[in-house]
Amino acid sequence: MANPRVKMKNAKIILGSSSMARRKILAEMGYDFTIMTADIDEKSIRKEKPEDLVVALAEAKADALISRLGIAGHKEENARPTLLITADTVVVYEGTIREKPSSKEEARHFVKGYSGGCAIVVGSVVVTNLTTGIKKRGWDRSEVYFHDIPDEAIDKLVDEGVTLNVAGGLMLEHPLTAPFVDTVIGTSDGVMGLSKSLTQKLIEESLESS
Repeated sequence: MANPRVKMKNAKIILGSSSMARRKILAEMGYDFTIMTADIDEKSIRKEKPEDLVVALAEAKADALISRLGIAGHKEENARPTLLITADTVVVYEGTIREKPSSKEEARHFVKGYSGGCAIVVGSVVVTNLTTGIKKRGWDRSEVYFHDIPDEAIDKLVDEGVTLNVAGGLMLEHPLTAPFVDTVIGTSDGVMGLSKSLTQKLIEESLESS
């Protein structure tokens, strides 16, 4: 069996996400990759547990992209491995799952709730080896504790509109948010949408199977 590290250098990687944060994180990991975006109805997929929900959503994104590529069930012997990475993230606040805010008013409500409190971020990664058809999946969890966030900072953040594009309206890395983060138990990259350690683990497992 070929060394997974050798296979990794030869692998083609597709990131199935429109998230700039995920692109940045994967680039920081040293990978060259192309971008595809999955157009799925996320609201049609519902699960009670956040861990189940994020994995189901990431798998649905992978399935949609595989269908678009027209390679469902296609396997090649000794082909250059092609890996598709999809992911999803939700925020859990006081036991309630939060996805992307539907309006600026909801985004403001979300962010005000985090002031002086805690948000739990649950994220998934699914790596599909398009050469073998094998999927590897996993999830991770981080806790983010906040200092009090002034209303002025919340208003500026929400007015920019960027909070509408992220789960729970939570942008840990944003200059208007970062100063008010007290503690992160977990990883900041996981909170931003793509856990480096989990992604690396699943990439290696996918290549070991090919």
